[in-house]
Amino acid sequence: MNSTHAWQAEIMANILRALRLRANTSDRIATIDAAKASPPPSPLQPVELTNEHQVAGVLLIGARVGELLISAGTANRDVQAQMRSVINAYGLYDVHIDVTLNTIQLSTHIGNEDGDTTPVTVLRVVRRGAMDFSKLSRLDRLIRSIRAGAINPATADAQLTSLWNSQSPYGVGLELLGWGALAGGFAMVLGGTPIVGIVALITAMVIMAVYKVIGKMGLGDFFSLMAGGFIAVIPAAGAFWLAQNSGTSINASLIIASGIVVLVAGLTLVQSLEDAIMGAPVTASARFFESMLNTGAIIAGVSLGVKASLTLGIMLPAIETQTAPDFQHNAVKIILGGIAAAGYSLACYSEWTSIWVSGLTTMIGSAAFYLLFLPMGLGGTFSAGLAATLIGLIGGLLARRFLIPPLIIAIAGVTPLLPGLRIYRSIYAIIHEQLLVGISSMAIALGTAVALAAGIVLGEWIARRLRRPKPFKPYQNIIRRRYSFKRSSR
Repeated sequence: MNSTHAWQAEIMANILRALRLRANTSDRIATIDAAKASPPPSPLQPVELTNEHQVAGVLLIGARVGELLISAGTANRDVQAQMRSVINAYGLYDVHIDVTLNTIQLSTHIGNEDGDTTPVTVLRVVRRGAMDFSKLSRLDRLIRSIRAGAINPATADAQLTSLWNSQSPYGVGLELLGWGALAGGFAMVLGGTPIVGIVALITAMVIMAVYKVIGKMGLGDFFSLMAGGFIAVIPAAGAFWLAQNSGTSINASLIIASGIVVLVAGLTLVQSLEDAIMGAPVTASARFFESMLNTGAIIAGVSLGVKASLTLGIMLPAIETQTAPDFQHNAVKIILGGIAAAGYSLACYSEWTSIWVSGLTTMIGSAAFYLLFLPMGLGGTFSAGLAATLIGLIGGLLARRFLIPPLIIAIAGVTPLLPGLRIYRSIYAIIHEQLLVGISSMAIALGTAVALAAGIVLGEWIARRLRRPKPFKPYQNIIRRRYSFKRSSR
């Protein structure tokens, strides 16, 4: 009898130890980590599972959460995990979730007093808006509150409505300044002078202002990006013509490349590759096709701009082959890379904590890129992939430390490494009938983009494995040490 009591006491001690461990680590883990690693929480405010209207309301709350996550570019698998955690928090567990790029469908069955079951299905079409990381951060906090049982379904529905209809925390001027900081910082990272950086900053602000105007006209992203690609060339050509007539020189290609990066930064290549890796081929294919189509629009716009400059008699200079890194200015490049990433975060309405964490993470990745990977002779594409892995890892850890959605740091962190100059070099070569050079440059640009996306996915995966809490299994010891008649007979 004493051995039985000792065995039960040991089990209770193990359970209490596991609870204390979870309590000590649960306050600094990402919401997605908690949703995937922890068991469904006990519903503190459950709904009536035989009431069709209440069950449908909970499903609708989950669908609205998924809509906001997809609009922010969250990967398909993470969207499903967070939707399920919200639904489970209200006591609804047996739910089928189907998520694609533009639709969300949730279905379940509820019973009644007669023992029959009634299907309940909710279908929601995703409305895609502008990239707004402030909404993603607020949604992350709302999901935490729902999981903690602090918000009932009616309050959650009202807060989701308020969140969707909320205005951006910054004005249009500050948003455009963020895009300008991204372009100016990127142009100077590539070796441009302060004059080049200023022209790139102004050009990017004009590009995004026109982009927003065309978007409000309802023409879609394709024509907005095409117009942006055209505008990226014209100021650069004008600055080059003025510099040539005044007896000075200016690197117009860096201005154009920075404009391309501003347009490419909003594409969903990273998310499409993550969806493909994590087993969501439909969403991955849709996002990848969308990214390629929008990239084609940018290329078409830049080509029209180059043709227009030739028509006006402005012959843009040939692009020089990429020179070896200048290690005397690496400190400046690292700082400018951080400024560029922080500018992108600001342009996407990130909260101030997310902005400086993004800048810091990018500076660490840029330092490894310029001071470690390139001097080792690893090549530009492979070095960019390794730097992206480091950004994904460190950014993921810092995001969990400061309770920031890791997606924000990951997307902003790789913007200074995007192959904008390679894309422009390819376009320039194709226009001047250097087809082989153009195709090879475009292949390198695509390879670099894929390396950045794969690196971010790998780095975030490592960070998630390092910081994810261990699943709480209170009956694990009971399963391992089953009751034994032989032990009780002693």
